[in-house]
Amino acid sequence: MRRLYLCVGVRDDMATFLPAVLRGGVDVVQLREKVLPGAIQLDQARLMVAICQEFNVPFILNDSPEIALEARADGVHVGQEDVSVERCRELLGLTAIIGLSTHSSEEFDEALGEDATYFSAGPIVPTPTKIGRAGTGVRYAVSSQARSARPVFVTGGVNATNVASLVAAGLRHFVVVRALTEASSPESEAREIRRALDEALSAVPVEPT
Repeated sequence: MRRLYLCVGVRDDMATFLPAVLRGGVDVVQLREKVLPGAIQLDQARLMVAICQEFNVPFILNDSPEIALEARADGVHVGQEDVSVERCRELLGLTAIIGLSTHSSEEFDEALGEDATYFSAGPIVPTPTKIGRAGTGVRYAVSSQARSARPVFVTGGVNATNVASLVAAGLRHFVVVRALTEASSPESEAREIRRALDEALSAVPVEPT
């Protein structure tokens, strides 16, 4: 079961950074790049695909199913204003991983009717990766997970200090950004988050999601 999801932009040190966090316990990776041209994203995606394959970890591209297809990514993640899940399925096929962002209960209700592999809920707190978007709060993410048979990844400020309390609240799948991308030792930080997550999960009943 995939639990710890890294979301990261293009980095000059990706060839060393990505293996480090994968050794530390990250088990899903997304390249999220909102500014740089598609050609640069494609080059970075190809590097990341090769690394992720060595670790048997799925690689997801943000926004563009076309680039995901060209890079041979495992799937794509789209937001409410991006290309539809239906279009992603048409381009990438039935077995592709397709994630869909939600930011409110109304959006989540609609998302449940989509052919997405997983959803994200949040950010539960304001974050610089979602400029101008208010935090949704933990209750929304917990409610979303309770209504879904598919995984719901919570976003917004997840780190080694708070992940156990989020598990205790009822959450099971986590997206990490700054705690790893800004870490002085990404591998050590990933291990700390993974340790805290696994210890917290060991204290609750095993669930199917």
